[in-house]
Amino acid sequence: MPLRDHFHPPLSVRHSWEGFHGQWPAMLVQRLFPNLPDGYTAEPRVHLGTYFEIDVAGFEDESETEPRTGSSSGDGGVATLSYAPPQPTLTIDLDLGEQYEYEVLVYDQTRERRLVAAVEIVSPANKDRPEHRQLFIAKCATLLQKGVCVSIVDLVTLRRANLYTELLELVGSSDEVLGVDPPATYAVTCRTRIVARKTRLDNWAYPLELSRPLPSLPLWLAEGVAVALDLEGSYEETCRVLRIP
Repeated sequence: MPLRDHFHPPLSVRHSWEGFHGQWPAMLVQRLFPNLPDGYTAEPRVHLGTYFEIDVAGFEDESETEPRTGSSSGDGGVATLSYAPPQPTLTIDLDLGEQYEYEVLVYDQTRERRLVAAVEIVSPANKDRPEHRQLFIAKCATLLQKGVCVSIVDLVTLRRANLYTELLELVGSSDEVLGVDPPATYAVTCRTRIVARKTRLDNWAYPLELSRPLPSLPLWLAEGVAVALDLEGSYEETCRVLRIP
């Protein structure tokens, strides 16, 4: 069955991409479980950040104040602090934002529930600003550095950024499979392994096209142990459950 465009009319008018992204991890886990060897388990996870923020300025005095040098003791006196830190050399307003996370995590229960694989489903918020892209890429790079297999699935047609390409740029590389103008939609599995005391990064990348089926990705659980991540089957099952034509 074909890949739909969940981010533009006519489909986006009738069905929200948030609903699809929220359901797909559960369908991926359902398809994945029968293929997992004994001792491995998988679970879906969705984190949408905060939908509201407290206006701290409404509760704090905006005026500059000197740091306190003492605190009240139990008998009403003042206890002298052992150390009063100096004023910071730089203070800036910082908005890193909270990453929207739609993912499937696979654990090895025989190794104290060690995380061995992660499937990251890209959301528009992961691609909308440079700092958000950097946070997503840093997360994937950290997982790979720890030996966790990472699959990235990007169906977002709203923005052209290719997070897999930017991840490779972080290590000074590129992938000819995606061409000189990498597509906005793609699926890829990345894993690290040690060969002759050197760390190698293996990648299985596939461009995604509207009206074309999705591929299966290899999901590595350990050296010599991999299972198929059925993107097409789980995708169609999600569309069926949500009545997405």
